[in-house]
Amino acid sequence: MSRVVLQQKVLSENDRIAAHLRERFQQNNVLCVNLISSPGSGKTTLLERTLEVLPHDARVAVLTGDIQTENDAARLKRFGFPVKQITTGGTCHLDARMIERHLEDWKLEDLDILFIENVGNLVCPSSYDLGEAAKVVILSVTEGEDKPLRYPSIFFKSELMVLSKTDLLPYVPFNLEEAEENARRVHPGMEIVRVSCQTRIGLSSWLKWLDGKRNAYLQLKAEPVA
Repeated sequence: MSRVVLQQKVLSENDRIAAHLRERFQQNNVLCVNLISSPGSGKTTLLERTLEVLPHDARVAVLTGDIQTENDAARLKRFGFPVKQITTGGTCHLDARMIERHLEDWKLEDLDILFIENVGNLVCPSSYDLGEAAKVVILSVTEGEDKPLRYPSIFFKSELMVLSKTDLLPYVPFNLEEAEENARRVHPGMEIVRVSCQTRIGLSSWLKWLDGKRNAYLQLKAEPVA
């Protein structure tokens, strides 16, 4: 069996499981958001800032992926919400079967939002549907403005780009407008928010997007089928 045929078979099986997950999320009114970025762009910190401002009774959970260690899960569990670490043992992305397996003992009817923090990588995660309602790509100002052009697949598939670590702009040679222009060259309809998790500036824009996405998701489900 050729490598191409094997890859097609793997992706086909992943898509089958992802479709089943998406159906389960929809049936239980769970908004699933898949966070993707390069290593060190600030995914975990963004989740920390998100969880710390949510009401304690918010129906939110997190699956966080990493190649090794459970450090991210330990950081996120401090806020009292359900968190599980998915350790891939070398795989550079999460896949739908991993998500399905780690959801086995969680009741989806008790959740409103499920965050999936993917493995730090801009290439492999773009090929794997996890049943999410939206992909969010995070680009920090410590990276290059040309990242959307170098990794177009994930920027094209993401509904939102979070420009993170904006508090570092005085100290790094990064052009926000150029980065945003490059992202919209790849994905003209992409929404963009600028965030500093250290100063909390822009965090309200991220939370507003999340709330709007949740409301739109519920409204879409409520619309009668023609």
